[in-house]
Amino acid sequence: MIRTLIVDDDALVRAGLRLMLAGAPDIEVVGEVVDGSLVADAVAEHRPDVVLMDIRMPVMDGIAATRALRGGTQTSAQPGEPAGADADSGAAPEVEAPQVIVLTTFGGDETILGALQAGASGYLLKHTPPEEIVDAVRRTAHGDPVLSPDVMKVLIDRATAESVPGAAAAAPVGSSRADQAVARLSVLSNRERDVASAVAQGLSNTEIAEQMYLSMGTVKSHISSALTKLDFTNRIQLALLAYEAER
Repeated sequence: MIRTLIVDDDALVRAGLRLMLAGAPDIEVVGEVVDGSLVADAVAEHRPDVVLMDIRMPVMDGIAATRALRGGTQTSAQPGEPAGADADSGAAPEVEAPQVIVLTTFGGDETILGALQAGASGYLLKHTPPEEIVDAVRRTAHGDPVLSPDVMKVLIDRATAESVPGAAAAAPVGSSRADQAVARLSVLSNRERDVASAVAQGLSNTEIAEQMYLSMGTVKSHISSALTKLDFTNRIQLALLAYEAER
């Protein structure tokens, strides 16, 4: 069961999302909060796998809440114990922070980049069809970040309008953006580059595994290794770099 937390200051939006997700047998809405400032406590209490996060909220916006959530270590409490307590040592065991999907009406490039840089694993616009939102929760819970097509277009337009971050040092002066991206990817193994290319095509880990006849664990290992070598924090950055290299 995929435990999901809804964060939105609009009661109608929260009700709609809860109703939508209730129809999925493998997803459970474990809580709702109305502001980003309440997310940390809600996560400690409910321990969700995925957080659906709005951007504009009264006290703390979704980007700041995502940064606080993904940038710090969460603690878990056993049922019946207060969050943050451990029976033996007095300290709660550390658990991985939940994945965050930003779900908003705002699709500007600075907002999108801000959310992704804060650690969001996905970015969807609120006009996204219900079945795609449900699928996004499933995919994100299994390590496959998702973006609305409109969002991916904004990121691609932004990427093609700028040089590839960190690539200049790896390519000769005067090189094109594509050459810079190719030079940056040269630190990867052949298989890691193949996986990066598949990520740029929007394939999920499952689809990459099937296409390349690899195990899911091997795909995740290649992606993790590529992110480390490139000093990236998420696969969306990897996708943009690989896309630029293939232009």
